[in-house]
Formats: sequence, structure tokens, C-alpha cells
Amino acid sequence: MSLPEGLPRVVTTERLALPLLTADEAADMLAGRHRPGWHADYPRQDDRDAASMFREGDAWGPRHIVRGVTALGSIGFFGPPDLADEVPETEVGYGLVAEARGWGFATEALLGLLVETDRAGVRVRASVEPANKASIRVLAKCGFTELRGADEEGQLVMARPLPRP
Repeated sequence: MSLPEGLPRVVTTERLALPLLTADEAADMLAGRHRPGWHADYPRQDDRDAASMFREGDAWGPRHIVRGVTALGSIGFFGPPDLADEVPETEVGYGLVAEARGWGFATEALLGLLVETDRAGVRVRASVEPANKASIRVLAKCGFTELRGADEEGQLVMARPLPRP
């Protein structure tokens, strides 16, 4: 089985845009610089960690979560898919500034990306702290039903099966 091509540069949902980071944005995030259009609390440390995975031209890399004209967080994959049990699979991570939590933005952003991974035939997994009940709820709402146990850091590893054709 061959690995799929990339995803669109910008994924849109009803309320959000999920554009890939640019090289300049990733550099600003890593340096702790703030840009107009970014929430006052963005980027958080998790967003800077995501920006450290930026690779020019990688459609599987980090993205902003933008509502209107304001970046509220980040979402993206930890790299292009690899084959796992003969199925292309990648890991997703996401996070929002505190003020944006509880409005369904994480669920909406993740579902938006999952539409694209389903089209590409890519299974998605996520690692989450067992105490992070809100993130576990997001993953459950998005169909992450396969519990794979814990990783070396003690995080739960959950996967979302590909939809049946």
C-alpha cells in the first residue's frame, strides 16, 4: 500500500479556518514573538512545541486554529503518515488558549481534519494525559474508540478507526 499525499493548505469548518503555519510564523512562535491576529495568550508552550515540528512544504504539519481573524490555538499531525498494520496512520495533537475552551472549537477543528484524513485513507491516533477529561471527551466525540493502552510517558493512546467504505 502506498502512502497518501498531503492535505489542503487550509482546512475550513463552519466556524474555523485551519491554515498551515508558515516558516515565518513558526520562527516567531519559537522565538516567543507575538503577531497581530494572535490571541494574547497564543502561542502557548504546546503551540511552540508544535511549531518546532514545522517542515517547509509538509501538509501534515502544525496549523493554527483561527476563529474569524484570531488564532486561538494549534492543531496538526506529528508528521506524515507511516504504515501501521498495513494502514497509513499518523498522530494528531491540538490545544487552545484557556479563553477558547468549552466552546466546541477543539472538537470542530479535529473533525475538520478528520474529514481530510478519511479522504486520504489515513487512520489517526492521539496521546492524552489520563487526567485531561476535556481532551478525552473531544477524542470520544470525534470517534476515537480504540484504546491502545499507555505510552512510555503514561499518556493514554487512542485511535480512530477508518470509516468503512
